[in-house]
Amino acid sequence: MFIRLLALFVLLPLVELALLIQIGRWIGLAWTLALVVATGFLGATLARRHGVRAWIAISQELQAGRMPASALADGLLILIGGIVLLTPGLLTDLFGFAMLVPVTRNAFKRRLRRRFERAVQRGDANITVLLLR
Repeated sequence: MFIRLLALFVLLPLVELALLIQIGRWIGLAWTLALVVATGFLGATLARRHGVRAWIAISQELQAGRMPASALADGLLILIGGIVLLTPGLLTDLFGFAMLVPVTRNAFKRRLRRRFERAVQRGDANITVLLLR
């Protein structure tokens, strides 16, 4: 777990920085900054649009008396995608956009479901429910 966190918070930003420096050399500083701002703006706009759709789907499922598991997973992945799109970097942007595109998000959702099912079968999954009053 420590290695994954190290990679996420140390190695990934270093790789992102190296990519941005290289792109800056290719297209110039102004265009590189414009690219970072544009992907952040586009990502925030798309995340909001898809997030609203996910919220509506969750509401519809609840009103129909069904557990909105798929819609909740969509909402969570859209939120994660939107957050990483707001961070500067090309790799995180690619991942963020992948979370906003339904086809790639559904593939990621299926993979997460399989991992969770295997954890449940092994007895490694723990779910904690907090009741707030």
